[in-house]
Amino acid sequence: MTTTLSSVPSSSRPVQRPEPSPLNLPNLLTFLRFLLAIVLFILIGTEQWLACLAVFCLAAITDWLDGYVARLLAMGSTLGRHFDPLVDKILVCGAFTCLLPIGAERTGLAPWMVVLVLSRELLVTSLRGYMEQHHAAFGADWSGKVKMVLQCGALLVIFVVMDLKPSPLPDPWRDAWIACRTFLIHGMVVATLLSGLLYLRQAYWIYRREHLP
Repeated sequence: MTTTLSSVPSSSRPVQRPEPSPLNLPNLLTFLRFLLAIVLFILIGTEQWLACLAVFCLAAITDWLDGYVARLLAMGSTLGRHFDPLVDKILVCGAFTCLLPIGAERTGLAPWMVVLVLSRELLVTSLRGYMEQHHAAFGADWSGKVKMVLQCGALLVIFVVMDLKPSPLPDPWRDAWIACRTFLIHGMVVATLLSGLLYLRQAYWIYRREHLP
């Protein structure tokens, strides 16, 4: 006897939860971070460094908060899954780009470093879109999270150093902040390169699994 769908007890059927509304709290927090990114870019252009520090910290809080709320209230959505990392990239890459005209001597950022950051983000975004079209999981890994932490740390310390007043006399406090900035920037560059290579390797193995015998 063939069992039809209607003969299967409703209690044993998988329950599909409806997609949350795009206008939910996590997505609104992500949109707030997008607006904060625009404010940050304007503040960098006017060299309001303490304000830059405050706005960037607020944006980082919304980044943590939207993920926490989405998990706590089960409000994860397709829009949020794509919009959240996109806004993160806009915030970080836009901040690095806006710092370029100020010059490497003041910021510690060489143009090639910013190009590397932008190239990695574009590459990973393209790979993720391609692999998701083939229904292959391509989520963030530990290297991407370390990269993001170092990038945010580098930006925070850059804003702090930019606000410090230059002094003709030796200033151990200022020197310590500059050393911290140098460490974070170079650590960010290494983590960005390593993360990009690991994503490439992951995409290669997914491609082999999906397309090669």
